[in-house]
Amino acid sequence: MSNYAIFEQLLSKADITVNGDKPWDIQIHSDEVYERILRDGSLGLGESYMDGLWDCEQLDEMISRILKARLDEQVTTVEKMKLGAKKLKQFFNPQSIQRSKEDVSYHYNTGNDLFERMLDKYMSYTCAYWKDTDDLDVAQEQKMDLICRKMGLEPGMRILDIGCGWGSFMKYAAEHYGVICEGLTLSEEQVKLGQEKCAGLPITFILSDYREHFPEQPYDRVVSIGMLEHVGPDNYDDFFKCADRFLADDGIFVLHTIGGEVSHKSEDTDPWIRKYIFPNGVIPSIAQLGTAMEKRFNLEDLHNIGPDYDKTLMAWDRNFEETWPEISEKYGERFYRMWRYYLLSCAGGFRSRQLSVWQLGLTKNGRDYPKCTRSI
Repeated sequence: MSNYAIFEQLLSKADITVNGDKPWDIQIHSDEVYERILRDGSLGLGESYMDGLWDCEQLDEMISRILKARLDEQVTTVEKMKLGAKKLKQFFNPQSIQRSKEDVSYHYNTGNDLFERMLDKYMSYTCAYWKDTDDLDVAQEQKMDLICRKMGLEPGMRILDIGCGWGSFMKYAAEHYGVICEGLTLSEEQVKLGQEKCAGLPITFILSDYREHFPEQPYDRVVSIGMLEHVGPDNYDDFFKCADRFLADDGIFVLHTIGGEVSHKSEDTDPWIRKYIFPNGVIPSIAQLGTAMEKRFNLEDLHNIGPDYDKTLMAWDRNFEETWPEISEKYGERFYRMWRYYLLSCAGGFRSRQLSVWQLGLTKNGRDYPKCTRSI
């Protein structure tokens, strides 16, 4: 059977036609695509797209259909052909402190000009909460307010944000709830812009790995939004150990993270994501989180808002496309295709329900029931 026939037969199981007329059909511009995908799996799929060898009007829907049909589990003739499914199930790899500093900078130092155009006014680079709105700014504010209410914030409380980014959550919490915030990040670019955006507020950016942070006193509340994906399974125990050390005995810890349907090891990381987007890390499973939380935290609440990340990624893609002419000369056409492939393929991953977004409300073992942490 030819490479073309193998490819066509597999995709037909997901209602995808080679050079068909449906918006999710793949348009092949070169027969080289078949060999590259058969040889390199998801790396070949992504790189051949970046090289302009194939296109798809609704790439996000194509990937979603591939994942829903579980084509990777149906491959028998050519085991190496994964069609990108593996790429969307696991994103990252575990990290040492030094590697974390290098890898986080790789992605988040890409350019503030890119992220300012793509994200909302707060520059929140995590899943929004699209309850009764179609506006990205409103949806991100709703996400941050939801977390604030789950944490039971009160004026004067001291908050630690592990993986604070450009300070979007700290800025919102300080402005609306009167709290004092400290945030950990490994990106110098994020610190620079974050300090500008949060000027005049009781907010401090700390350029440090969470394992190297030793505060003089515990915090009333701890939050981590979209950072655990960079930690890796070998470090989950250390992460929760640090969170326990950071948090006051009567405090609340809200953890917001992408979650996967199965547990992965560090070597499962996908080559395309590793090479072009996030060099290291792993998407956690609920089993892995539960094991790392044992004897430390009570799970007060678990809230899945996974479908909202599909909508968030599509909104980022629209912003990216609309403002691309302003930065195209700086980044170039291959970067444009790479970034769209990243955003749209991830959207397909959440749409297929193989990826979720969890918000966990946690308190220390043996403590009284808290006033909040509920899914409001």
